[in-house]
Amino acid sequence: MSYTVSVSHLQKHFTVNTKSPGLAASLKAIINPDKKIVKAVDDISFSLNQGELVGFIGPNGAGKTTTLKCLSGLLYPSSGEVKVLGHTPFSREYQFLRQIGFVMGQKNQLWWDIPPQETFLLHKAIYEISDADYKKCLDFFFETLDISDVVSTPTKKLSLGQRMKCEFVAALLHSPKVIFLDEPTIGLDVVATQKIRKFIKEYNQQFKSTIILTSHNMADVEQLCQRLIIIDNGQIYYDGALDNLAGQYRQTKQLKFTFDQAVKISDLKKYADVHKIDSYKYSFSLPKSQALQVAAKILSDFPVVDLNISDTPIEEIISQIYISNNDHRLGNK
Repeated sequence: MSYTVSVSHLQKHFTVNTKSPGLAASLKAIINPDKKIVKAVDDISFSLNQGELVGFIGPNGAGKTTTLKCLSGLLYPSSGEVKVLGHTPFSREYQFLRQIGFVMGQKNQLWWDIPPQETFLLHKAIYEISDADYKKCLDFFFETLDISDVVSTPTKKLSLGQRMKCEFVAALLHSPKVIFLDEPTIGLDVVATQKIRKFIKEYNQQFKSTIILTSHNMADVEQLCQRLIIIDNGQIYYDGALDNLAGQYRQTKQLKFTFDQAVKISDLKKYADVHKIDSYKYSFSLPKSQALQVAAKILSDFPVVDLNISDTPIEEIISQIYISNNDHRLGNK
């Protein structure tokens, strides 16, 4: 089977200088510095089919951005094999580069002092986009991102949300088949974030592009991705359906009660572990098998005006995985 993205035993190690505090150590660092090997990516393998939208997540320093840079050809792997659309990324062939797109939430590709539409025209020339395809793409972007009234304004005068929308246009104007999104909603307000998420979803559905999304905002992943790859300490710890992960770890329910009068926490502790939000609101976390029984008992014994029962948030599940992996790693040392 031919995959759009194929990664086999990828490793990327960096050699970094280290220095102890003090003047003598500083002099030694200049003449003969100590060095150590940092395993940013440590023997990972996965593959993606055309049209997949995959969440690629992990804590800071996990190896996410390093992996994306290896896949896009910005970094040369230390070892292993990487194929994207049948190409070896670090060869930087033109036919490869014209089929990928890269959006980084903390990096600009728009020219700062000129309007975005001028950058769009530059990209049109670079990628040799026909007039008809250029107009077709811009019409789609203007409609889905609602930016027709800002593309003539100098980039430096745009809000962060407006600029990020235009960054997407600049990166995707040539209709790439593989797209790398690195924290595309970082720093955006709620309205801009929702607009970007909707755009990513619609773009994936219409153009069938393969998209790899990294984000610390788990709402991005939940709303957009069916498959999730979790990387930590340069290694993959989970690769599968998001629903399966939630089902595997969601063994508890969250119960939140609002009472019509103040209730003492001591009166609620006999039911389950309880967390006080304020004198009128309390939350419980307990096994699924006990949730309905406890809820019925509290409803019977107290004046409840509101009750919410929900699953464990995906953020807590991912956090538990990070903590578990880190504890396991430290325990093996």
